[in-house]
Amino acid sequence: MSQALNAQTIRFQFSGKGGEYFRIWIVNLALTIVTLGIYSAWAKVRRLQYFYRNTSLANHGFDYHGDPQAILKGRLIGVALLVLYYASESFDPTLGLVAFAVLMLIMPWLVQRSLRFKLHNSSYRGLRFGFDGTVGNAYKAFLLWPVIAYFTLGLLAAVAHQRIKAYQHGNSRYGSEGFAFNVREGKFFGIYFRLLGMVILLIIAVAVLAGVFGGMAAVFGGGMSEEGKIAAIGIAIAAAIGFYLAAFLFIGPWFAARTQNLVWNGTSLGPHGFSSSVRARDLFWIYLTNFIGILLTLGLFKPFADIRLAKYRLEHMALNAQGSLDDFLAGQQQSINAMGEETADVFDFDISF
Repeated sequence: MSQALNAQTIRFQFSGKGGEYFRIWIVNLALTIVTLGIYSAWAKVRRLQYFYRNTSLANHGFDYHGDPQAILKGRLIGVALLVLYYASESFDPTLGLVAFAVLMLIMPWLVQRSLRFKLHNSSYRGLRFGFDGTVGNAYKAFLLWPVIAYFTLGLLAAVAHQRIKAYQHGNSRYGSEGFAFNVREGKFFGIYFRLLGMVILLIIAVAVLAGVFGGMAAVFGGGMSEEGKIAAIGIAIAAAIGFYLAAFLFIGPWFAARTQNLVWNGTSLGPHGFSSSVRARDLFWIYLTNFIGILLTLGLFKPFADIRLAKYRLEHMALNAQGSLDDFLAGQQQSINAMGEETADVFDFDISF
C-alpha cells in the first residue's frame, strides 16, 4: 500500500534546440566530406553526445562515452564486407550468393557486439547501462526468425519483430538491474494485420486511380495530340506518386507510433515501468512538415527536423516509478561499486550509422 502511495510518473525531457544542433551538424557534414567519410565516426559521437546530454529524467541527464576509433573500426568492417559482396557479385553471380550468405551469417554477431558497445557507453547519473544478450540468441532473433518470416511470405513478420525487441530490451540492464520485456506476439500481430489492411487499401486505391486515368486515355485518346497524351501520362504518374507519398507519410508514422507505444509500455526496469503516449496524427504532422522543410531547403532543415522528432518522441515517454527513484539508483550504484563495473570487450564496436 505504501509503495502504491509512493508511485510517481516522471516524464522524460529534451532541451535540444535546432540552431545549436545545426552548428554541430554542418561541421560534422563538412569534415566527413573532406575526410572522405573517416570523420563520420567522430561526427556520430558528437551527435549522440548532444542528444544524450540534452535528454533528462528527474532533472538528471544522460551521457554517451563511445570511442570514435571503435566506431570507425566497426564501420570499416561493415564497408569491407559490403565491398566484398558487391565485388563477388560483379565477378560471378554464384560467388555473390556465397558472399551474401557469409554476410548474413556474420551479421547477428556484429549486431550483438554493436548493442553491447552502445549500451556500455551510455550512462545515466554516472552509472552505465549494459547488454547481456548472447551471440546464440542474436542468431535466433536477427537471422532465424527473419528467415522464417521471409519464407512464410511475411506472415510471421510480427513474430520476428517481437523476438528482436525481446532480445534488445530483455537483455539490457541499468547497473545490475535488468530490463524486462512483457509483450507477447499477439500484440504485434494486431499491428501488422492493421498495417496489411492499410497497404491493401492503398494498392486498391492506386489501381482504381490508374484505371480511371487509363479509361480516360482510352476514351479521349483518339482526339488528343501527342503533347496532350504525354501531358495526360505525366499527370497520371504524378498523381500516383503523390498518392503513394501521401499514403506512406501516414502509414509510416502510424506504424512508428503504434510500435513505440507497444514496446515501451511493455518494458520495465526492476519495479519501475515505462509508458509511451505517441499519437499517429502528431507524428504524421511532424513527418509531413519535416519532409516539406527538408525539400524546400535542399536538406538544410534536416537537423531541425531531427530535433523536432526527438523532442516529441522523448517528451511523450515517462518512467512510472514505484517508490523512491533515488533509493533505487543509490542501490544500483552500491551494487556496481561492490562488483566492479564491467569493461567493454575488445571485440565490441558499433556498426550503425
